[in-house]
Amino acid sequence: MKKLKVTDIVIILLILILIAAGAFVVFKKKSFSKLPVEKEATIQFEVFFRGITITDAVAPFRVGDDAFITIRNVPYTKLKISAINGRPRMAVIPSNNEAGYIVAEDVSTPNMYDFVVQLVDKAKKTPDGYVAGGNKIKMGIPVVIEGEKYKYTGTISNIIEVQTAEKE
Repeated sequence: MKKLKVTDIVIILLILILIAAGAFVVFKKKSFSKLPVEKEATIQFEVFFRGITITDAVAPFRVGDDAFITIRNVPYTKLKISAINGRPRMAVIPSNNEAGYIVAEDVSTPNMYDFVVQLVDKAKKTPDGYVAGGNKIKMGIPVVIEGEKYKYTGTISNIIEVQTAEKE
């Protein structure tokens, strides 16, 4: 019988390690796959923009316009703006009324506004929440909205399921 050399043992060990690594990758993919999709749905998510300075009398956002969206610094797609709610920055002022304060427009920042912009998108519902284009859509996630004349950063503040698409 022939005696095994050290190089033969090393080659056999490397082959066994490669086989084990390949099996681990194949079985890991099957057992730890992505979360299952429960359904597809149309969602509206609201993005809150704080302290946008506008010197023009017209808001930069318009209902029905398409705006390019970036979620968590990953460019996503153009989405339709379905609703806009904007108001001037507000200030809390001490008062002698029973509440002890009043809320009034902050005159020290005359051109500064807060906006909530609602966007419509199709998403997949998973046990972990909604996923649109590979991005989890959750409150608090940073979003950049970009149009022809603007680019603002805000955070998702609300998610609403509008309708459920039936599986075929």
